Amino acid sequence: MERRIRFRLNGEWVEVTVKPNELLLNVLREKFGLTGPKYACGIGECGACTVLVDGEPVLACLTLAVDVDGRDVVTIEGLARDGELHPLQKAFLEHGAIQCGYCIPGFIMVAKRLLEENPYPSEEEIREYIRGNICRCTGYVNIVKAIKAAAESLRAGSSSHT
Repeated sequence: MERRIRFRLNGEWVEVTVKPNELLLNVLREKFGLTGPKYACGIGECGACTVLVDGEPVLACLTLAVDVDGRDVVTIEGLARDGELHPLQKAFLEHGAIQCGYCIPGFIMVAKRLLEENPYPSEEEIREYIRGNICRCTGYVNIVKAIKAAAESLRAGSSSHT
C-alpha cells in the first residue's frame, strides 16, 4: 500500500507518494531528479549514496523513504547557496580531490557533518570519519587536504554556509 510522505528536501517541503519498501535513494533520484547521491554498491559499503537526514550522514541505499517522513534531508545539491558553492565543494575543486566524481558527493556530505562536529579535525580524525566512503580513483590524499582546507575556510568565516 502506497503512502504519502512529506519532508524537507534541501530546505523546501516536498510531498511524494512512496511504496513501503521504496528506498530513499530511488526517491531522490527518480522522483526528484537529484543525481548527486549515487547508486554504487547497494549494500551500504561505499558511501556514494550518503545524504544528511536531520544533519546526520545516512546511506540512502539502505534507508526507506517512509523513514524520512517529517524529517530534513539534504543532498549535495542543497549545499550551494545563491549560486555559490559550499566551502567543501570549492575545496574539493581547488585541491584536485575530484577525479571521476562518482564518490565525491558522499565524501562531501560526510565531511560536512565532521566539520560541524569538529571544526579543527586532525588528518587522522578526517581519515577515520571518511572511512566508510570508498574512492577507487584516488589515494585519498587530496580528499583529506580538501577537507582540511574547507575547515580552515569555514573557521575563517569566509562563507555564509554552515
